[in-house]
Amino acid sequence: MAGSDKHTLKSGWLVTVVMLLFFISSRAHRLQAQSAKSLYEHVNQNTDSLYKLPLTTVLSQIESRFKVKIRYAPELVENKWVTYAFWRFRPTLQATFEKVLGPLDLKVNPDGDHKYELKAFEYYRWPVKEGWAALDAIASQYHDKESWEKRKDSIRPELYQAVGLFPMPARPKRRVLLTPLRKYPDYTVQNFALEILPGLYLNGSIYAPLHFKGKIPVMLSPDGHWTDQRYRKDCQIRCATLAKLGAMAISYDLFAWGESLLQFHSQDHRKSLSITVQTLGAIRLLDYVCALKQVDTSRIGISGGSGGGSHTVLMAAMDPRIKLSAPVVAVSSFFYGGCPCESGRGIHECGGGTDNVELAAMAAPHPQLLISDGHDWTRYMPEHDFPYLQKVYGYFGAKQLVSNVHLPKESHDYGPSKRQALYRFVSKYFHLPLTRIESKRGLIDESFVHIEPKEAMYAFGPHGEDLPSDAIKGYDNLVRVYNQEMAIAKKKAQMTNK
Repeated sequence: MAGSDKHTLKSGWLVTVVMLLFFISSRAHRLQAQSAKSLYEHVNQNTDSLYKLPLTTVLSQIESRFKVKIRYAPELVENKWVTYAFWRFRPTLQATFEKVLGPLDLKVNPDGDHKYELKAFEYYRWPVKEGWAALDAIASQYHDKESWEKRKDSIRPELYQAVGLFPMPARPKRRVLLTPLRKYPDYTVQNFALEILPGLYLNGSIYAPLHFKGKIPVMLSPDGHWTDQRYRKDCQIRCATLAKLGAMAISYDLFAWGESLLQFHSQDHRKSLSITVQTLGAIRLLDYVCALKQVDTSRIGISGGSGGGSHTVLMAAMDPRIKLSAPVVAVSSFFYGGCPCESGRGIHECGGGTDNVELAAMAAPHPQLLISDGHDWTRYMPEHDFPYLQKVYGYFGAKQLVSNVHLPKESHDYGPSKRQALYRFVSKYFHLPLTRIESKRGLIDESFVHIEPKEAMYAFGPHGEDLPSDAIKGYDNLVRVYNQEMAIAKKKAQMTNK
């Protein structure tokens, strides 16, 4: 071997040895530092310091002690401390989580095998058995029709107060704005913009039978927080099929969603007035349809999914003009609705404490269908919540008028099987021949529906060019107009009561 090669080999070996020694030294230094830190933490664990440790340190200790992994966003733990830190540890992981995270308004959700995700406290999501116990306590307040009606009569006015619609603000005098009718072989579609407060509009689409005789029923079709909401294919299919069945189906936007974004930002939907605006919108929509000469006011129903299902329950509880309801993948005694448009204004404090299952019971004895699935908060509907609803309907001798279609293998959507259950339910109680939407083989056929692009479904034009010049723009202006209209309504109510 040449001398230069030997020198190169020797130099490389020396570099490797030096790097290895450096690594060992650094590793030893880190271990020493960690040991010192651990010693420092334990030395300073005393009553003077309230046994206080950073939350990140405590989480690390939980991971080490219970052999788990906890995932979290950095901002969720930033500058958070745990007092009496190690005194909060318990023999079980769950008990330790409760003691450590509870005071910080934090919680964990399972995130795989021995894995957890740290989350902010969710006021609207309870442990299953706690929700069941709460419903049992609520139900203990009544035992027959008379005591139930007394309970219902006490809750309903409180709901109007909670959502901020007592007294009811005056109805704007402007007529509804309607686009030209679009005709398809079995139904028609027409977009609308309904002014519900001065400058505040509810937008949607009206699906009606192409040919009908006499008066027809109405199905309000609010939707949930799914992408594209009422413009989605499955929403158009549902409304068009209901129209062919013989009903007027009306889909409409959530607040600060869909066409409402011409007036507000999407983040405004997460503000507390969202439930106020959506409730007022549905009430104004009922005012409108009840005045139409072709509408049979004894056959008005409502069905929405997810957040639209929560809206369905609330409207059926608040407005007796609704004679049929079908909340889909929504109702649960341990989940109160994770959006302010469902639970943002204390409606569940009405009557000294209520929940969505009791609110659903307020529809009795009108026909009600609850559709549940196996992969969201409705998964236990048949076990506990539905028997409660049957009991309340039983007070009226109408146990058969409440039904539950449970789909344990399905998920959180308003898919084909859920829609078919709705069609059969509406057909039965609104007396509409199911044969109108059945194929020759007796199966429900949705293939006739023409799926429109969302631009065709806008009431104010493809680019919002037809939005009235006096339309409210921005949440702050909405608050101003709402407060102004409520002040007028309260003053008028005071004058009337004198």
